[in-house]
Amino acid sequence: MSQNTQRTLRILVAKPGLDGHDRGAKIVARALRDAGFEVIYTGLHQTPEMIAAAAVQEDVDAVGLSIMSGAHLTLFPAVIDALKGQGASDVAVFGGGIIPQDDVPKLKEKGVAEVFPPGSTTTAIVEWIRANIHPRAAAA
Repeated sequence: MSQNTQRTLRILVAKPGLDGHDRGAKIVARALRDAGFEVIYTGLHQTPEMIAAAAVQEDVDAVGLSIMSGAHLTLFPAVIDALKGQGASDVAVFGGGIIPQDDVPKLKEKGVAEVFPPGSTTTAIVEWIRANIHPRAAAA
């Protein structure tokens, strides 16, 4: 399949945990949609298991997590583990929100593909996705 005929990237945008602030996630979801990606937004208060189940059901290529509560060191790896448990370890996980720069290497060590700290632009997120996320192989 040539690069030009591959399907549109599917990105799930999710808010894990009890964080009730979703304005940033909605802005990112809209920017991704406007950039031509298919976007699924799960809404607030999602458990890692709910996010992984939605990712598998929607056959997404990547999951974008937004967190403002400070629980990123727990919740981001929990989503990665839940994806592995669902047989979807090839789904890339990236995220942003209120994440201290010192925590970025810790998240990457746990499998987070990229972290967008406060002040990141939607353009930077779109460009990173275009450069780093590719359609997953079709299920056999």
